[in-house]
Amino acid sequence: MASNTQEYIFRSKLPDIELENHLPLTEYLFQRHQGKASSRPCLIDAEAGRVLSYGDVDLLARRVGAGLSRLGIRKGDVVMLLLPNCIEFVLAFLGAARIGATVTTANPLCTASEIEKQASGSGARMIVTQAAQIDKLDRLLHQEDQEREICVMLVSDGFDPIKAAAKSHPGVDRSNVMFFASALLQADESECPKVEIAAEVDVVTLPFSSGTTSLPKGVELTHKNLITCIAQLVDGENPNLFLHGNDRMLCVLPLFHIYCLSCVLFASLRAGAAIVVMRKYEIGAMLGAIQRFQVTAACLVPPILLALAKNPVVGDYDLSSLRFIMSGAAPLGKELERAIGDKLPGAIIAQGYGMTEAGPLISMSLGFAKTPFAIKSGSCGTIVRNTDAKIVDTETGESLAYGVCGEICLRGPQIMKGYLRNVEATMATIDKEGWLHTGDVGFIDLDEELFIVDRVKELIKFKGFQVAPAEIEALLVSHPRICDAAVVGKSDEVAGELPVAFVVRSPSSLRVSEDDVKQFIAKQVVFYKRLHSVIFVDSIPKSAAGKILRKVLKSALSTN
Repeated sequence: MASNTQEYIFRSKLPDIELENHLPLTEYLFQRHQGKASSRPCLIDAEAGRVLSYGDVDLLARRVGAGLSRLGIRKGDVVMLLLPNCIEFVLAFLGAARIGATVTTANPLCTASEIEKQASGSGARMIVTQAAQIDKLDRLLHQEDQEREICVMLVSDGFDPIKAAAKSHPGVDRSNVMFFASALLQADESECPKVEIAAEVDVVTLPFSSGTTSLPKGVELTHKNLITCIAQLVDGENPNLFLHGNDRMLCVLPLFHIYCLSCVLFASLRAGAAIVVMRKYEIGAMLGAIQRFQVTAACLVPPILLALAKNPVVGDYDLSSLRFIMSGAAPLGKELERAIGDKLPGAIIAQGYGMTEAGPLISMSLGFAKTPFAIKSGSCGTIVRNTDAKIVDTETGESLAYGVCGEICLRGPQIMKGYLRNVEATMATIDKEGWLHTGDVGFIDLDEELFIVDRVKELIKFKGFQVAPAEIEALLVSHPRICDAAVVGKSDEVAGELPVAFVVRSPSSLRVSEDDVKQFIAKQVVFYKRLHSVIFVDSIPKSAAGKILRKVLKSALSTN
């Protein structure tokens, strides 16, 4: 709908809702689950079959909060979760949030260097992890210039945590290595402190998001930011827009990613749905969990949907319980969307769109529930409620009308507080009028449906994970036999995009090979940042200002 000044502001097809985003996150999530509702199933361990009720989870989270407090964790302190999907992940997050701590989540597959950067950058005082990961923490725990002592809390993972800790830290005071079950789960819940939380100001989670011209940045999401995003999914006059209390939601995407954390875990907790927690993705195990636990809802990513569409083993399982699948984190092609629909005719297949800095939801299909709005193939749905959106010309900043492509901008109470200790980056992303510039190019049609076309930013999206070209380029040029490098994304049906490096050898180092370069990067980064291929060139094309001309490099990919 256009204003009289010809500034085109787009909003949801649904009316705004009353938000309760003044509450602390945990109070909001469990607000509806008192009394009889507390006996409803909440967390289901897909591997062990263990079930915790809403009352169980609330009680255990209070114990974790009490245990953390007893160990000296206070409001504003940062707790890092370096864990795969597990019930302890959920309890640790909720317990920390309850006492006003901030949680930063990290990928367990990250390298020691990447973990160290995030722990140091966030100022983590405690790391909750597993014995299998503890070797990665050696250098971090032994830093002589460490500003604060870091406590390590171990969750059982089949390894012997005592032996692992002793081996990893010979001769070191073991008092800073403790065990989750005894130190936290056995605490007295009555000792969980009541903390005054300012929902609009206090940061509850600090995910790290890749940038195109810098290292990953800490995204400050407050209690208000997250509650707003959750409410946009499950609150209001139509609470069944996304989830309802009888749903069983599949949790197979990584909880350390904001997509799963917000849209799966928190939305399910608020709605009262049961959450089927899988430690990792494997097609057979996932299908078995859907069949065994009668899963009705799933948030997935295109690579998993591709497997559902093409893997013949899918026909061996009864997936008729599935009510809907939402695809996110990367664009879902029309052909794949139709293929999934043919494979699962009883399930609604639709898309959502978001980014970490938006908590993460920006738009979603309204076809999940009984609304008069049909799903449009290829669309990312309509802008979420209580939010303004506009499409702007990438050169002039002019507001654009229906059907015209430009950068997608967003304004609403779910927008991040800012980047941690990085005012310059915050101001470059959120303008003076409060508009978050997404860096994505798209348009909104006459039916108020959003379509993503391209990206202004240069982030590479590998299976929904963000890869910052600048981060890989910085590592490449640190190689003594490489004098310049650039990284771009190559389109791929399965992964979405694959990182490809253009490399200029140092004059005296012509013998450096593609495999040499790949291994050099692989040793320093998590799997999704590894190079798919290396192309050796004489020079990297750059503008007069020295900016890499990535469009030129991408066009060159078609000839290699």
